Amino acid sequence: MSKLLAVGTVAFDAIETPFGKTDKILGGSGTFVGLAASQFGVKTGIVSVVGGDFPKAYLEMMNAKGINTDGVEIVKDGKTFFWSGRYHNDMNSRDTLITELNVLEHFKPVVPKNFKDAEVVMLGNLHPLTQASVLDQMEVKPKLVVLDTMNFWMDIALNDLHQVMKRIDVITINDEEARQLSGEYSLVNAAKKIHDMGPKYVVIKKGEHGALLFNEENMFYAPALPLAEVFDPTGAGDTFAGGFCGFLAKTEDVSFENMKNAIIYGSNLASFCVEKFGTQRMEELTREEVTERLHAFKQLTQFDIEIE
Repeated sequence: MSKLLAVGTVAFDAIETPFGKTDKILGGSGTFVGLAASQFGVKTGIVSVVGGDFPKAYLEMMNAKGINTDGVEIVKDGKTFFWSGRYHNDMNSRDTLITELNVLEHFKPVVPKNFKDAEVVMLGNLHPLTQASVLDQMEVKPKLVVLDTMNFWMDIALNDLHQVMKRIDVITINDEEARQLSGEYSLVNAAKKIHDMGPKYVVIKKGEHGALLFNEENMFYAPALPLAEVFDPTGAGDTFAGGFCGFLAKTEDVSFENMKNAIIYGSNLASFCVEKFGTQRMEELTREEVTERLHAFKQLTQFDIEIE
């Protein structure tokens, strides 16, 4: 079984949705990726930074789930990255209320020695130069490098983003970001343009409408499971990425056919993440619940049709 190295934020979030609001709770891309990957029993290491205000209990929870936090730097006299947002009634759009970079502003990731040979690397949503610095530290070329990014980096660091994209295998972005990055409205054409920038595989996330996987002339679509209630979509994209990478690390198969399965596993885990605020649902999630919902996914998408 392969090792998975996840680089991203370990942070505090404060969320407000039509279903309620929270004070500071555990969040961050690295956190959600790690919790999702832990469902596969994969040896996962997180590289991030927190302040002295970060509760030790959160790190202990991750360790208990088999997530290695040796790469999480603790700046004792610093404050942890904090984000606060308010979701609109449609739960797809949101307003950022507060962003405090704090210790993240001067973060220089250090990959632990025992993860410098990780076969799968997940570069979470950080500055492209930070993402590149992680690849520079790898002693063995990873079997698969997955990168997540957002429109903010496209606005302020597009050249750096283009450079790191030449070094990766998979990019995961949402439909709005794919259109901005490519300059194409059609997601099929957008994926072709992005493919030419470096990534062999392009994953375009469409929120409640599922996800698309592109590889040259191959295309695959996975729906999102319709849910009665969505409480907090904040970590859904990172949970999807963690499930995607975790499954590929477990199976040690990075073919297009197996990536189809990885997309389903990622979508499945993301459907749990949104059911409660923050990481709560992912912390209590059982293997039995995951399997049961996978059967629901299968019933949702499988059908027999006679083609004449």
